[in-house]
Amino acid sequence: MTSQTASEISHDAGFGAGRQTALIAGAVIVLALIVAGLVLAISAMVRNPDSTETVRDILIIFVAGESFLIGLALIVLIVQLARLTALLQNEVRPILESTNDTVNTLRGTSQFLSDNVVRPVIKANGSLAAVRRVMDLIRRRV
Repeated sequence: MTSQTASEISHDAGFGAGRQTALIAGAVIVLALIVAGLVLAISAMVRNPDSTETVRDILIIFVAGESFLIGLALIVLIVQLARLTALLQNEVRPILESTNDTVNTLRGTSQFLSDNVVRPVIKANGSLAAVRRVMDLIRRRV
């Protein structure tokens, strides 16, 4: 962890405040340009009703085309979702079932090994330890 001096901390804080001021000033300028554009557009529409009708018609055509493209994108999205659902049902579910079967087989194998290999070895080691202990006790007395 590095230690910062008070001047470095105040310099970093000043940089953030200056940046925030610049962002606010930029947002105010953009907002003022939008308002000025709207005022100019409205005054031009009031002075020229024929060109306003033409612009309106062009915008209606543009919105209709945009709606058509959004509809196509929605259809493609629905098709992709259907394909994903089919993939999950036909590919992933069998893999999960196979994995579950493998885990169950391993569980049975480990239980079998525990019952038939490990327990007898533990019992034999216990018996061998008891025999060693008895032998050690007999040797100490003799």
